[in-house]
Amino acid sequence: MEEDKELERIRQKKIRQLMKPKESSADRHIEMNDETFQETIGKNTLVVVDCWAPWCAPCHMVAPIIEEMARDYAGRILFGKLNVDMNKKVAMQYAIMSIPTLLVFKKGRLVDRIIGAMPRKMLEPQITRHL
Repeated sequence: MEEDKELERIRQKKIRQLMKPKESSADRHIEMNDETFQETIGKNTLVVVDCWAPWCAPCHMVAPIIEEMARDYAGRILFGKLNVDMNKKVAMQYAIMSIPTLLVFKKGRLVDRIIGAMPRKMLEPQITRHL
């Protein structure tokens, strides 16, 4: 009798897990680095790269906005994060002097550079105009 209850509890838990919508990697940002950078911007039509560092407070303010937009624009805009402390090659190539900096690539070409932290209502139109 106890075993039946335990099995039923496990079964119900598994059903709840299976019914929960799955978050795919396309629903959030991707981590980028010096090795994957060129391939990522080349393979995707519109890519927004968040250049950041762990010690940067304004970067941490922008991070949840990037996460939200990655979910909201999944399939239309790919959002990536690039730690400039760990990936100096790309940071130097694109002359990243201030962070956060968002690099916007369309069909592999840099089309915009957005510097500084700002609320979503200001940031979103600057990105979506490239759709």
